[in-house]
Amino acid sequence: MNSQVGIPVIVLSRKQDHVEAINKILRDARHPVHCSWLSDLNDLPDALMQLAPEMVVYFADEFSGDVAGVIASRNHGAPGVPLLSVRRQVDEQVIAQDLSAGAQDVVSLVHERRLQSVVARELRTYRLERAFKDTQVSATQYRKQVQALMDGSADAIAVAQEGIVVSVNPAWLELFGFDDEDALVGQPLMDLFETESHTILKGALVAVMQGKWEDQAVRVDAEVSDGSSLPLDLQLEVTRFDGEPAVQICVPRERADQGNPEAAVSEMLHKDAATGLYHRRPLLEAIEKRLGEQVKGGVRALAWIRPDKLLDLRNELGPLTTEALLDVLARLVTTQLGASDLAGRVTGNAFAILLERGTMGDCEAWTNNLLRTIATEVFELGERSLSLTCSAGLSKSGRQAETLDLLLDQAERCCREVRSAGGNALRMPEAVTDDTRAMEQDQVWVRRIKAALMENRFRLVHQPIASLHDSHQGLYDMLVRMIGEDGSEILPGEFMPAAQRNRLMKNIDRWVIGSSMAFAINRKPSRVFVRLSADTLQDPTLPAWLQNQLRNSGAQPQRLCFQLTEEVCHHHLKESKAMAGALRRLGFQFAVEHFGTGRDPMQVLRHIPMNYVKIDGSLMQGLARNEVLQQKVRELVTAARDHKVLTIAERVEDANTMAVLFQLGVSYMQGHYVQEPEVVLEDTTMLRTIA
Repeated sequence: MNSQVGIPVIVLSRKQDHVEAINKILRDARHPVHCSWLSDLNDLPDALMQLAPEMVVYFADEFSGDVAGVIASRNHGAPGVPLLSVRRQVDEQVIAQDLSAGAQDVVSLVHERRLQSVVARELRTYRLERAFKDTQVSATQYRKQVQALMDGSADAIAVAQEGIVVSVNPAWLELFGFDDEDALVGQPLMDLFETESHTILKGALVAVMQGKWEDQAVRVDAEVSDGSSLPLDLQLEVTRFDGEPAVQICVPRERADQGNPEAAVSEMLHKDAATGLYHRRPLLEAIEKRLGEQVKGGVRALAWIRPDKLLDLRNELGPLTTEALLDVLARLVTTQLGASDLAGRVTGNAFAILLERGTMGDCEAWTNNLLRTIATEVFELGERSLSLTCSAGLSKSGRQAETLDLLLDQAERCCREVRSAGGNALRMPEAVTDDTRAMEQDQVWVRRIKAALMENRFRLVHQPIASLHDSHQGLYDMLVRMIGEDGSEILPGEFMPAAQRNRLMKNIDRWVIGSSMAFAINRKPSRVFVRLSADTLQDPTLPAWLQNQLRNSGAQPQRLCFQLTEEVCHHHLKESKAMAGALRRLGFQFAVEHFGTGRDPMQVLRHIPMNYVKIDGSLMQGLARNEVLQQKVRELVTAARDHKVLTIAERVEDANTMAVLFQLGVSYMQGHYVQEPEVVLEDTTMLRTIA
């Protein structure tokens, strides 16, 4: 600990005397500290970024907020940096309280030698952990460099430090159309990319530096030297440059011709080289194959997209220019696709896209965002500039559309109806209501649901919720599946509507709650999120029942977070407020899901006490490139933060969306991009006992 380099330490205190006391005590112990005084907690986030401290010393008795709030700021701006809580009186209860909040230790100015020892221990631990991470990074990079040399790699590589390009290799210069590295080194990295890609790239860079980015490729549009746009998939990782942390940005060289020639030929035969979309026959074959597979969760839908007034454009532009316009439109559609989407030209002037999303609302939101993106785009065709709108039809894959022919017909018919009504809109098939048939189907489902409850043929699946700004793990969203008489898995979208119409939701909810408690007892997760229905919300016996379950099972209530939808909370505001209060008094936590799409989400946030809000997954559709959506999510995050409520983004499906969420300050995310749901296998005896 005798380094001659000053150790940066932030001291949070209302009194300058305390800063001087810390400085003297530590220097007496030969810690060459450099103390920076902060008297306002609001200055901490900026100070963490600018000063890069190795320790934070917080005089907790002098501020009105709790230690957890300061820990949250530390985790966001400088995760891993030790924080010491300084108290006037230190006893075991105070130590336990502050350690539980996240402090490394609790000290006082009275016992100077203990303070010196604690500082020495924490600085040594922090530096060892940092050295270990640097060693891991160096070893990983060395292995990659050796492999790159062996492969004769010509990957385009740049290194950026604090947003500035500090190094590029010849392949990067060639890719961006420059002859001399002096043209790039020292320039802002963002100057190399289109404006709409900045939010994505900034978020990804933050995630990389915080160690939250692993092997994901981020898709952006580069701006090369001649002013043209170039879509790129960037791979990012932490490196060091001149001994300081930096980010390496890599565009891998295509190796399809070297690795698998047959795959390259197949790709050329199945997809259009200029647009990346499927040709018609391979598209239909791929969609039909996908429809034969069971969806893992959520829904499938087919979108039929067709330009409006294309005949008028053809008469004005001519056939060749019109075809060029369709190619440009196809490339724009490609930029909006998710990783699992299947898309291509299904007729000469129409596109078909098979979507897999969490809900039909997500499919609808994605399609509407695509239509808005097309309508706001300026299409450049030689010396011509023009705008374009499209119409869309959307058909759900399921019992109402068993075959590909029917699915395509429904979507195309809806699209045709929209075009006849003026275009630039989306239409879905109208639900045909047959009360007699619905009642007959409900009777079948009611029997099956009751039998499944009696025979314990429900299963929990859990989906991890990932932290975006710290190492907090162990959060899970609990989902339910019904097992059919033949052993097949039945998704909630099939049986839940009948359960809701026939007052069976309370029975299912109690099964899920009991199973979730068993999961919490066995696995000891940090927190599990359990849904409550509108029927259960209006059940006055629930709090007493839960209290009895806690007493009999020994479950820890803080591990369970109950959640209601924003829609239910809005329509039952008084009951939701009362239920949230009752649950929190029992020690449970509370959340509102599908937040941000209702008539007045802020009313729900103001009136209902909660720990989390889950931002609705429909707002994630197209978020990466939609500034309007980004601003809406940013406002939701700001409002939640003002109420000291943590935010979780629902149904995140790709790396670009995750990168934007970092930039917007969202706390957590969940979705198939994080991990597919996994079946929970628990002791059925315990389940029966609790439920």
